[in-house]
Amino acid sequence: MKYARLDAPGRVGVADAPRPVAGPGEIVVRMAECGLCGTDLEKVRGGYTASAILGHEPVGTIEAVGAGVEGHETGDRVFVHHHVPCLACPICARGDYMFCPTYAKTNLDPCGFSESFRVSADHVRQGAVLTLDRRVGWDAGALLEPGGCVATALRRIALPPEASVFVIGLGPAGLLYARLARARGATWVGGAELAPLRRLAAERGGIDATIDPADRSAVRDLVDRATDGRGVDLAVVATGAPSTVTLATSIARRGGTVNLFGVPPSGSRLDADLQDLYLRGIRLVPSYATTEADIAAVQQLVVDGRLALDDLVSHRVPLAEIEEAFRLAQRPQDSLKVVVTGPAR
Repeated sequence: MKYARLDAPGRVGVADAPRPVAGPGEIVVRMAECGLCGTDLEKVRGGYTASAILGHEPVGTIEAVGAGVEGHETGDRVFVHHHVPCLACPICARGDYMFCPTYAKTNLDPCGFSESFRVSADHVRQGAVLTLDRRVGWDAGALLEPGGCVATALRRIALPPEASVFVIGLGPAGLLYARLARARGATWVGGAELAPLRRLAAERGGIDATIDPADRSAVRDLVDRATDGRGVDLAVVATGAPSTVTLATSIARRGGTVNLFGVPPSGSRLDADLQDLYLRGIRLVPSYATTEADIAAVQQLVVDGRLALDDLVSHRVPLAEIEEAFRLAQRPQDSLKVVVTGPAR
């Protein structure tokens, strides 16, 4: 069978691998779609060093079930979360599952960008295989994991009722963030994005105002008008550009929060007036990855009609043409979410 792999920094290719077999407690999934994430782009660029395995937003159909598996059957439509914690260490005991040393070591075999992939017994046992509701299509299913990352961030932040939110970077993850913040009760949501296509997608999704961030004073003026000069409750950095963090801290209200949500390149540094942050009580909250419970909560929002996801997919590219998928995903002026399609679609 075919799967995608990182051949070298800057290059992704398609290779052959033996078709996976479901051992005891395991399942094998035939891939229908797998979203292409900003983390995948950073891996190819060489700017993300935690893992070289590509593809972690897969949906598909179960094609084999190992001995002892309960609650899953051949033919089920599923989403599979690629990481699971150990649930036994002190970090897990405190609920910080994404920071468990085991979490980042677990993954799909060989990856999510694969015609079929094996899901380990640990993944199955810990609930990483989520049955897709019949009202959730493949496109929406491929957006559940990044949606879960947003849900995890909002939970860690404890978004206040009737909050004001500003998202810097309206790529696929930023667009999801803006929509989910609205679904969770934010009364004003704005965003900054260089690409006109993505600003239009934000406004189509009900975002109150968008702006080109090239003129930072204009961004601050927009936020001041919307908040009577107070600043927003939550400023979200949904891009990896380190320079945008200072913009986020400048538009957060006194006692407000800045969420570091986008993946910065390795070696990035924060340039900020620490006394200003101290005196204004700005919270800097990084948010990494997600949990099965938060992914399931996002699916429920879709099922309830409170969160629209399908229209965020702009391109569907076959696995055999994955280089084209990466090319499109790096062109924000031309694309929103790019998904790689497989044989189960």
